[in-house]
Amino acid sequence: MLTQAVQDYLKAIYKLSEHGNAVTTNDLARELKVAAPSVTNMLKRLSEMNLASYTSYKGVTLSEAGYKAALEIIRHHRLLELYLQEALGYSWDKVHDEAETLEHHISEEFEDRIAAMLGDPSYDPHGDPIPRKNGTVPPTSTIPLISLEPGMSALILRVSDADPELLRYCASIGIVPHAMVYIVAKVPLSQTLTLRIGNNLEHHTIGNVVAERVFIECVG
Repeated sequence: MLTQAVQDYLKAIYKLSEHGNAVTTNDLARELKVAAPSVTNMLKRLSEMNLASYTSYKGVTLSEAGYKAALEIIRHHRLLELYLQEALGYSWDKVHDEAETLEHHISEEFEDRIAAMLGDPSYDPHGDPIPRKNGTVPPTSTIPLISLEPGMSALILRVSDADPELLRYCASIGIVPHAMVYIVAKVPLSQTLTLRIGNNLEHHTIGNVVAERVFIECVG
């Protein structure tokens, strides 16, 4: 049984490398909010456990075993987020912290029961993919809303869950997975994007900080 700390590191390495980025000690220190020397010590430990490959000043990559373990804990986390929302009525800005605590303590049987109850879902409340039992991962979007130009429309697929305040704001104006958006205006000088959401004719103006954390599929 892997310790909670080991699981947290594996998950962090996976997330930071998800889109092909090299993962450095400093990246992990920022992500996990720990001192760089502590990160170095843990990476050496992960190497000894054959869960990762670490070379000083060159970063870290997960081994096959480490990758599999990371997907398992991420599957726990994202299934729990959806369960907390669907079965217990949690709002999408509160499920992350609860799942962070619970993910280390559920059994495989409990995981399977949650998945079956939810209909073996592919995505969590924020649109992030839930790894499957066979180790594959459903597709996800890396195209940010900010990349669109006036006149274009898109389907929202996921919203970053890193900031609860951002999630509350997005929900309040309808920026949620499966919503359609139409870009009305883009003003680089003020770093804003004006858009319509769904069939609502009301215009909403959001900052680039928000638009960079919403990911879409272009539809026109």
